[in-house]
Amino acid sequence: MSPEASRRRQRVVLDSNVWISAALSRQGAPAQLVRRVLAAGLPVFSAATFAELEARLWRPKFDRYLSLEMRQRLLHDANAVAHWVDIPPALASQTWCRDPDDEHFVRAALAAEARWLVSGDRDLPDIEPPTGLRIVTPAAALDDPGFCT
Repeated sequence: MSPEASRRRQRVVLDSNVWISAALSRQGAPAQLVRRVLAAGLPVFSAATFAELEARLWRPKFDRYLSLEMRQRLLHDANAVAHWVDIPPALASQTWCRDPDDEHFVRAALAAEARWLVSGDRDLPDIEPPTGLRIVTPAAALDDPGFCT
């Protein structure tokens, strides 16, 4: 994709639970959402958000549902299409969430100037988002006419 095309696509941060839910079932809102982001958006990762996805994806509880090859493919494909961001020190010191792991996703969204952070986490959509950032569930994102169109 050309740099100009990348700039036109909406930057979207997807929480690890969205990626994993989409991998576990091709039905449902998370899978539909990932397909839409891959088709019309630009998934954003920081080193910390990708590390979390990788760590969670390799948890033994997924062994019976996701083969080694499926997990490797998901990580490879996500890495290949990602818009990567570094977190500036000014953002790294700010907090918005009760769960410190959620901070990585908010910081990545702000560093990328993303409009959307999509998560199935019940706590995350309840925080007061920084200006310009919408924190929504997969279903709410899909219902929004402005999401990755």
